[in-house]
Amino acid sequence: MPRLATPLTESQIRALEPRATRYCVADGSGLVIEVMTTGSKIWRFRYTLNGKRQPLATIGDYRMISLRVARAKAQKYAALVAQGISPVATARRDRGAESKADVLREAAELYVATALAGKSHEYRRTTRRALDKDVLPAIGGKPIGAVSADDIVAICERIKSRGSPKMALHTRNVVKRLYAYLIARQLATHNPAEIVPARSIATFDSRTRVLSGAEIGVTLRTIETSNIRRPLKLALHLLVLTMARKSDLVESKWAEFDLDDARWTIPAARLNARADRVVYLPRQAVALLRELRHARSSENYVFPSVRGDDRPIAKSTLNQAVKALGLDVEHFVLHDFRRTASTHLRDMEQQSGARDVMQSEATDEAARQRHLLQSWADFVDSQIDAARHVANGAA
Repeated sequence: MPRLATPLTESQIRALEPRATRYCVADGSGLVIEVMTTGSKIWRFRYTLNGKRQPLATIGDYRMISLRVARAKAQKYAALVAQGISPVATARRDRGAESKADVLREAAELYVATALAGKSHEYRRTTRRALDKDVLPAIGGKPIGAVSADDIVAICERIKSRGSPKMALHTRNVVKRLYAYLIARQLATHNPAEIVPARSIATFDSRTRVLSGAEIGVTLRTIETSNIRRPLKLALHLLVLTMARKSDLVESKWAEFDLDDARWTIPAARLNARADRVVYLPRQAVALLRELRHARSSENYVFPSVRGDDRPIAKSTLNQAVKALGLDVEHFVLHDFRRTASTHLRDMEQQSGARDVMQSEATDEAARQRHLLQSWADFVDSQIDAARHVANGAA
């Protein structure tokens, strides 16, 4: 009976480093991964037959076999052992079949099974659709290394001829992410989609990009369920709620906040302006800031660097966090949060009949602004709840 082991995760496997001698890490049910001194990782099956421990049966190279597939093979071999049959011959035949993984179609299956496992249902669906509808029918039979930039352009042109330039760009981005994954797994040496400029496929005026309510919900829900650091999740949420510029938020100091009065006063010196700017905080923003203050590691900065040198995080940190999420929101950039909030607020303002709420400094207008921003925060909450409901229903 194989010794019980804590099941591995893909991230744990990727983190395994070579040592002076090769070593094995167990996943359970006889499945182990052997890390070679060269850094290569090989799936093996450990078993006992007729009361004797047998040499490890080789399943195959980790680069070509996902954790899910390796577990399935281990279960198959365990069933053979239970019948008193050695799995070695079957494993050898299986390894011969794995040579197909140098074909893009098989590599794409590996990508979907591993890299997309933790993504949302909608993200997996749209990625799978792009692959199945346009990419794999055209180039699925090609070796990974034989796919060229011309192939990607041809696929995109066919999609554009259907009147879908945005879908063409989305498909190019799917291939780009697929090849980035294959390069990381050492299954590819170059990314043919990376050298195809986005502007050559579809143009989009980023100055007018506004996220819909549903996109706001999906974006913040994805951030909420991701594995990025909690302070970064809160920072991204606060960008939406406060309409602040990214630099204003990441460089903010605790001395600027009066959470009891729900006010954030950004000094004029930081704004390169003549006067301070007052940001009224909805109760959701106050709650996020209280959480940050409770767990703070800096007396000065709300978002301190993890290096512990009492300075704020780098301005690029939030961009990198968003990029790592692989958000399934077309043409989205971080600055769209601010434009999106402004647009939705303007609509709310017009509907409420309040005139020049965001510009006035009068006391009654400040009260109206508080009310309007609270309405905005409540709207954002409702979109997150809707996205959460959809995700739970899909699960």
